[in-house]
Amino acid sequence: MQQRVMGFDLARAFAIFSMIAVNFKLAMQADTGSDFLLWFAALFEGRASALFVVLAGVGVTFLTQKSRLSNERKLIYKSRLSLVKRGLLLVVIGLLFIPIWPADILHFYGVYFLLAAAVCMMSDRALLLVAMTITLLFPLLLMLFNYDQNWHWATLTYQHLWSLDGMLRHILFNGFHPVFPWAALLVFGMWLARLNLTNTVIRNRLLSWSVIILITTESVFYLMRVYIGENLALEDSREDVLILLSTSMIPPLPQYIISSASSACMVLVGCLYLSDAFHASKINIWLCQTGQLSLTLYVAHVIIGMGVLDAFDKLSDQSIEFSLLSTLIFCVCAVAFSVIWLKYFKYGPLEWLFRKMS
Repeated sequence: MQQRVMGFDLARAFAIFSMIAVNFKLAMQADTGSDFLLWFAALFEGRASALFVVLAGVGVTFLTQKSRLSNERKLIYKSRLSLVKRGLLLVVIGLLFIPIWPADILHFYGVYFLLAAAVCMMSDRALLLVAMTITLLFPLLLMLFNYDQNWHWATLTYQHLWSLDGMLRHILFNGFHPVFPWAALLVFGMWLARLNLTNTVIRNRLLSWSVIILITTESVFYLMRVYIGENLALEDSREDVLILLSTSMIPPLPQYIISSASSACMVLVGCLYLSDAFHASKINIWLCQTGQLSLTLYVAHVIIGMGVLDAFDKLSDQSIEFSLLSTLIFCVCAVAFSVIWLKYFKYGPLEWLFRKMS
């Protein structure tokens, strides 16, 4: 069990490092430099945050497992209340965070937790059905509402956010990580954590199916985009169809959710294997400690990381080389901070606050 927990923490470290790389690149507008490094950095776009959300679902299952298995009303109520408190706290912190970092995920995260409180006692099959329903509702919403509304795509800014209509659209439909369909990834993570992931057979099946689904999804939609691009005559129609056939996170269509869930599952299983193989390694232990402070580090990479870069006027028109170097420096500092902090304290600063308030 300890190795399994370490494996999840290792995956959290990988997720936060990847999110830092993506966000630094976005904040610095790092679109120039080595083609290989630009391609490499693009691999994490939409995947790092998806892994982060899946791991949140894993955490929800661990948090509610005792009450779910006991089926005692008082324990179930306590677990649900804890999720609601955590969700509301995340929403508040996230909304306060938006003026600093418009691409914040925490306020979305909080709404996912409110949904998790409602579904956490469902059966495994019901969880998968909920995840599928949330995923498939997004294309329906796309037909009913204007996805572009409030967006200024040239600067990736969301206008009229603080109006009631703007906030609801942003959180539920067309923000960076809207509930429909992103909450499906959290519910998928809840289901995933109910499996016996200490069992090698189950791990191998998950890994195999994840690879197959990822490759199949990406290949099929890539070939469809190539075919449409070569055979559709009208330029405007071609562009619209190509967007609908994309596997990128904007817009988050079902193929993106399937692809990102598969890649998250691959990374998670890989981290479980690595943690098992190197459970006594200091590097593994240090990285797992870093994963335990993922919430603190997420906030720190914006306030401290981007704050320092802004102070040196490095938050615009930077190269991908500088962006990745900045990511590496921050991640090394994050590991060092985590290791030192956990020598003296049991939880990270924000992790402790969450436990106290929820």
